Amino acid sequence: MTPAPNEVTQLLVAWSNGDSAARDALIPLVHDELRRLAHRYMGRERVDHTLQTSALVNEAYLRLIDQRDMKWQNRAQFFGIAAQMMRRILVDYARKRGFTKRGGELRAVPLDEVMIVSPERAAEVVELDDALKCLAEFDQRKSQIIELRFFGGLSIEETAEVLGVSAGTVMRDWTLAKAWLRREMTSKHQS
Repeated sequence: MTPAPNEVTQLLVAWSNGDSAARDALIPLVHDELRRLAHRYMGRERVDHTLQTSALVNEAYLRLIDQRDMKWQNRAQFFGIAAQMMRRILVDYARKRGFTKRGGELRAVPLDEVMIVSPERAAEVVELDDALKCLAEFDQRKSQIIELRFFGGLSIEETAEVLGVSAGTVMRDWTLAKAWLRREMTSKHQS
């Protein structure tokens, strides 16, 4: 049974206010959603990959509960931050594996295929992370929208709620950010 968004929000707010019982009650309510999020990242990974979905969920969960000064506002914010953490974990994993220097055979790939952390894809993960950092330097909101929508799986409305902007603004920024990333990733492969 999927918990009501307001139930998760109430527990998050209570947790922010120091209620450890709320944190403990929250864990089973968000576990399946965190697992789905991690599965989305790891879905196309080869079977023998050393980083498994459960490890990604566990690492993200440890980082989430370590957010001592975080003022949780709602479910959308929580899962948006969880998505950012999972992305960072996978990028760190790819960087540690040293695949950025393998580069010679890089090719353009669709944005939804970039998050696969196999040896063949690790360079693209790092490249996408670099492109998102570059986008954030001149337009932080567009970078956040990519993270929340693409990586976090949040809806337009949830993304608007997290960022405190209108759904129309999210739609415009989402379209522009995807186009910018596509151009950025393609131009790197052509040079």
